[in-house]
Order: sequence, then structure tokens, then C-alpha cells
Amino acid sequence: MKFPSFILGDNSDYPESIFVVHTGFPRFIIDIKDDQFIWIEKLTKDDKKELKFEVESLINQAYDFYDREISKFHKKTDD
Repeated sequence: MKFPSFILGDNSDYPESIFVVHTGFPRFIIDIKDDQFIWIEKLTKDDKKELKFEVESLINQAYDFYDREISKFHKKTDD
């Protein structure tokens, strides 16, 4: 089964939060509400340095994904 690169998630225990999960390497979760970021992967300090520019791009892609999904949601609810 192929997974999308990004998934939106919410949780009733965190009603104010919306999460974006990156499913590819390196896997991470961002809480859009307050920009908290956690790694799902076990990365060394050196790994994080090597991935710095790639991760910056992936984080930007995650926010772009969120904006697109919310825009689609608003279009559907406006119809």
C-alpha cells in the first residue's frame, strides 16, 4: 500500500491542535497550532545536520499541504 507524503490528523484529547504527519523519511509530526515539531525517526545529531536543508523544505511542504487541504475543505463547505 502506498501512503500519501502528508496526512492531516486531529485528536479529541487536543481539540485546539491540528497535526501534519510526514510519512516518508524522515518522519515527523508538526502541530500547526503552535509549530511544535517532533521526530518520529530516531536520528542522530549528525543525521539532523545532514538533513537540515531537506527538512526545511519538507516543513514548508507540510504547511503548504495544510493550506491546500483547509482551502479544499472551505470550498466544500461553502458549496
